[in-house]
Amino acid sequence: MSGSEAFGAYAAFDRALADRTGQAEAFDAIGDRYDEAFPHKEGQIAGGAWLAEQLPPGAHVLDVACGTGLPTARQLTDAGMKVTGIDLSAGMIGLARRNVPEGEFLQLDLADLEASGLGPFDGAAAFFALLMLPRAEIPVALRMLHGMLVPGAPLALSMVEADVDDFSIPFLGNTIRVSGYLREELYEVVTDAGFEIAGEDSYVYAPASTDVPPETQIFLNCRRRP
Repeated sequence: MSGSEAFGAYAAFDRALADRTGQAEAFDAIGDRYDEAFPHKEGQIAGGAWLAEQLPPGAHVLDVACGTGLPTARQLTDAGMKVTGIDLSAGMIGLARRNVPEGEFLQLDLADLEASGLGPFDGAAAFFALLMLPRAEIPVALRMLHGMLVPGAPLALSMVEADVDDFSIPFLGNTIRVSGYLREELYEVVTDAGFEIAGEDSYVYAPASTDVPPETQIFLNCRRRP
């Protein structure tokens, strides 16, 4: 898939499938309790370190669903990267700007990214960003990211392994909707979008202070095919 073929991935996508009702509001309400509930982020830290190792200082990196900016945007700016983070939640963007003042953080829906004039990017992180989308949108979002990355660019991403689609769960006193894939299907979706998988890790993780049961988190180190 060429960049020109991938660019415009959202052009024909039915935005009615991209229902965000309540998603941003939930994370606005959660605020910095998010980092308290997820104090152990070994997989995300390892993925961010891998991403930083692939790029020279000064590289422009996109952090999709950047949250509070910790740990990923902080890791990347400490490694000398120029970081642009996007998140649907105004509350999270405010925290990211406070935690990582060197970065650029924008309240932006992922579906609006390719029309934003941002990019191209030398690399990207998408930790649990795809988790928040309905399944019909996830391949579209991946193709869009492919089009906004330079050829060969690294992409670090993560998902929770689960066979669910836009499924409502309680989370820190709020309700959010999540989607997931079983492992082999996730591989297929990622590779079909134009990425090769260069490495993988997984963790069984139980968030602290939440009513969410233990989950299997899958971390993929990917690279954009030309």
